[in-house]
Amino acid sequence: MRILGIDPGLQCAGFGVIDTEGAQMHYVASGTIRTSPKEGALLPERLKVLFDGISEVVSRYRPTVAVCEIVFVNVNPQATLLLGQARGACLTALVASGLPVAEYTALQLKKAVAGHGRATKPQIQEMVRRLLRLPGLPGKDAADALGLCITHAQVSRTTAAIQRVSPLQARTHAAYKAGRHY
Repeated sequence: MRILGIDPGLQCAGFGVIDTEGAQMHYVASGTIRTSPKEGALLPERLKVLFDGISEVVSRYRPTVAVCEIVFVNVNPQATLLLGQARGACLTALVASGLPVAEYTALQLKKAVAGHGRATKPQIQEMVRRLLRLPGLPGKDAADALGLCITHAQVSRTTAAIQRVSPLQARTHAAYKAGRHY
């Protein structure tokens, strides 16, 4: 399975791609999509940069499934609305590419990657580096995207094991503490 993870953001969206074979995870690629190439870029133009960037990543790496972070309400309502629009552009690009999309919260990512929900960004970066055997630390946004890939790889194995044992009771919706699968 090839997993594409997206950490949505209006100024900088992270992406990560890993391959999984059983319990083995192999790094493929990661990076960021920046939406402010010039001063005065309007919101619709920035959302198009996100859409086109994610579409290009999908075209280049051909993932079989995508994962996107579920964002929560911020202290600043305006920033929350802008982030929600950026996330919508990311999800639309993934779905338009024909990919199934799973979603996880930052708390789920932190627990899956670092073992606790209060992990800091540097801790996530270090654990991603270790789990994927990378030579150096990935950037913060790329580390979150790769962390989403790792989270989904773990959840997929668990869900598949449950499906094998009891196919009538396995669920794909909300299978991982409110994680969503479409």
